[in-house]
Amino acid sequence: MISTFNSIRQRQPQFFSSATITVAGGTMQAMAELVAAIESVIALPGYQAHALARAPAIARLPGQTHGVFMGYDFHLTEAGPRLIEINTNAGGGLLNAYLLAACGRTGEGARIRDAFVAMFREEWRRERGDAPLQRIAIVDDNPAEQFLAPEFTLFKELFEEHGIAAVVADPGDFTSDGERLLLAGQPVDLIYNRLTDFSLDATVNGKIRAIFENGGVVLTPHPRAHALYADKRNLMLLSDDATLQALGVGEAPRKTLLAGIPQTVAVTPEQAERFWAERKRWFFKPPAGFGSRAAYRGDKLTRRVFEEILHGGYIAQEIAPPSEHLVPLADGEATMKADLRCYVYAGHIQLVAARLYQGQTTNFRTPGGGFAPVFVEPGNFS
Repeated sequence: MISTFNSIRQRQPQFFSSATITVAGGTMQAMAELVAAIESVIALPGYQAHALARAPAIARLPGQTHGVFMGYDFHLTEAGPRLIEINTNAGGGLLNAYLLAACGRTGEGARIRDAFVAMFREEWRRERGDAPLQRIAIVDDNPAEQFLAPEFTLFKELFEEHGIAAVVADPGDFTSDGERLLLAGQPVDLIYNRLTDFSLDATVNGKIRAIFENGGVVLTPHPRAHALYADKRNLMLLSDDATLQALGVGEAPRKTLLAGIPQTVAVTPEQAERFWAERKRWFFKPPAGFGSRAAYRGDKLTRRVFEEILHGGYIAQEIAPPSEHLVPLADGEATMKADLRCYVYAGHIQLVAARLYQGQTTNFRTPGGGFAPVFVEPGNFS
């Protein structure tokens, strides 16, 4: 698998920056405390009732899995780390585990890869007990055409190295016997879900949806996880003190949440004049967006786009500017912005990586940008 990673690095250097990012132990501790506070609120019945009430019916199906690769994305501001969003199928985790190894952290990279495999086994165990996990399908639309397609190959090799058969598949590749999903006539036990159709509404995802609803396949991450974690409207609950108090959240976690999550509010046509006047203060996002699609910095807005935002169910999040870093290039250096992504499972941070970029959002197209390893200075993080 190291050889596969090295080949990816040579063929697609845009994935990886030449920089490394170092953060203080206190910064890591602050991110971990915010993750823990969010997890404690999401576990509350009142929060779940609120989040699931506006979610599609499939998200209300009971289930035991946590959901793999929660991505908690942070900006490092002068006042400390600020959570920008949470994603339920955050990409790049395995690429970054190998990147650590390539930067001399061989043991750490191997430990994280083992933790990833253990995570999938735990998801399976939570639904199927001691039954053997035999076959995983890594699923996305037209997977060979996806930007992170090389990571799918790495996952396939990783699972197989640990004795689990694995395939990379498009949703249209599946057939069904009414009880199980089949691929090339063989049953699939678990789907590692990289789809961005979070509710499995698309016709092509119909077989996956039907078998998942009948309990015939373990799906991770799943629609419920997206509804509880990644719907951007949840940030309105998590950044509002009155709502948190009404949910029964204690003083300490409330302080952590309010300090770590920028104020997030609903955008309504009735408040058009206010939002336009204050637009430089806000970053506008669609509730179910991903990959920065249809997200806009207020200071870049045109009137036409603003009108679409007003009627599009958007949220507005107070801007928390990203940190900036000098990145060496072949012909000098460039200043890049950075997002820090914490890959989280069951409330535990498994890995932290940076994404370096220029412009409004991460794009993996700027020379010198891409994923970068994050190293932690000695401190009180454990």
